[in-house]
Amino acid sequence: MSEKSEHLKTDLKNMVDSDAEQLQSEGRAAELEGTPDNPSHRILTLANLITFCRLALTIAFLLMFATGEDRYLALTFYAVAALTDFLDGKVARATHTVSWVGKIMDPVMDRVLLFAGVLGLMLTGELPLWVAAFVIIRDAYLAWGSWFLQRYRRRPVDVVYIGKVTTALLMVGFCDLLLNLPVVNGLGITTASWLPGLNSTPSAVGIFFVYAGLVCSAATAIIYTREGFAIRNAWRAKQEATKGE
Repeated sequence: MSEKSEHLKTDLKNMVDSDAEQLQSEGRAAELEGTPDNPSHRILTLANLITFCRLALTIAFLLMFATGEDRYLALTFYAVAALTDFLDGKVARATHTVSWVGKIMDPVMDRVLLFAGVLGLMLTGELPLWVAAFVIIRDAYLAWGSWFLQRYRRRPVDVVYIGKVTTALLMVGFCDLLLNLPVVNGLGITTASWLPGLNSTPSAVGIFFVYAGLVCSAATAIIYTREGFAIRNAWRAKQEATKGE
């Protein structure tokens, strides 16, 4: 069991930062412990506490929003949780408490927060089902792709700028849809009932941020897919070259 646990830890470290994992395993980490290039193994840090608070706030939001107990308080929890996404990393770097727990949990909490917003809006019928399906399937596809590429290269694919724009647009859009303010008239450019805001149905302005986020999301998936094929082809070419020697 202990050996399996160690393998799992190593695999997780490789997925989030293979360079740092390799340097540490070989005893060649030159940076101060707790920096991005030499994460510590500490769990109880201020940055990690902020990350776990994000999870607690997300759960509280979902429970309150789904039951309709206090929509605005629930939204406050969601907004605060979203703000902590930018806070924990800055705190960790400023206090030299960057940790493996934080590196692993931070992207997980980002997805949990995003999916909580999607689920909350689905439960109240304020988000088209196809939008929720698109976001979830796209994230599942990228997660599978990241796992699949581990056989060709330990270092994960570098984050692209448009991916960060995608997350920002979706988070802003979901927050505004949760608030449901301001509501604007539909553009009336289509009669499709599954395109609120673009049809004649009034909708919160956040839906347009969501649409923009979906376009960027699709572009991000295409970019990562092309990068994945490039990594696989480079590995195959290297293998062929090795066989020919």
